Amino acid sequence: MSIVVTGATGHLGRHVVEQLLEKVPADQVTAVVRTPEKAADFAERGVKIVVADYNSPETFDSAFAAGDKVLLISGNEFDKGRVEQHKVVIEAAKAAGVALLAYTSAPGTLTAALADDHHGTEEALLASGLPYTLLRNGWYNENYTEQLAPVLEHSAVVNAAGDGRVSSASRADYAAAAVAVLTGEGHENQTYELGGDEAWGFAEYAAELSRQTGKEIAHNNVPGEVLIGILTGAGLPEPFAAILAGVDASIEKSELVIATGDLSRLSGRPTTPISESIALALKG
Repeated sequence: MSIVVTGATGHLGRHVVEQLLEKVPADQVTAVVRTPEKAADFAERGVKIVVADYNSPETFDSAFAAGDKVLLISGNEFDKGRVEQHKVVIEAAKAAGVALLAYTSAPGTLTAALADDHHGTEEALLASGLPYTLLRNGWYNENYTEQLAPVLEHSAVVNAAGDGRVSSASRADYAAAAVAVLTGEGHENQTYELGGDEAWGFAEYAAELSRQTGKEIAHNNVPGEVLIGILTGAGLPEPFAAILAGVDASIEKSELVIATGDLSRLSGRPTTPISESIALALKG
């Protein structure tokens, strides 16, 4: 029996594998990756490496074994039919007879187009008959703190979210919840709505950036179509810019305020405040 993590060298996957290695022996962990060189450090520590690609179904034929617990981390290729990619993993997991398939989904409250692939994947997973856990991850602190360069350059936080608030947390927090599910019991056929303990708004975010940098950072709220223009002007493809603007529209409607407490309960600790993630990003 192994605990298998797909996308194991991605931003979230790395946190999950690192935290698994704190709880279980390395020979009980399997990392599924597209590029084995990126997982060399895991291999050196005794983690089993499986090379597979969501776009090549045959590569998953021997990725799983009966009794495995699998974490399917959602793909990030928005233009390649993510639901079909995820079905490749679900079908391989079903054929192998895995004990549990956990999926990193999106909040059930989210109506933005970003959530469509997650809804489709959830439907496929439930239809498969596999024991499942839906980890409906809210927004990551790093979605903002890893994009500080343009904010600091222009001294402005620009978005189309109005006075909306976000219950974000760090990737490490969401990884801890996944690890709790993968190493614990009683999570079969459960759905967890995951978000940070404290919701915050973008005026507060700008004020916190001002405090920590000693620079006056403004909060500029703009219409969605203006935001799309700004993002495409910065080099983002228009479809992806529209997805991000759609998320801001959802934030304005409070769809990313998640008050269940599931994340801190599963991880066993308070979630990471946005101020802490800002401090970490500014140090780096």
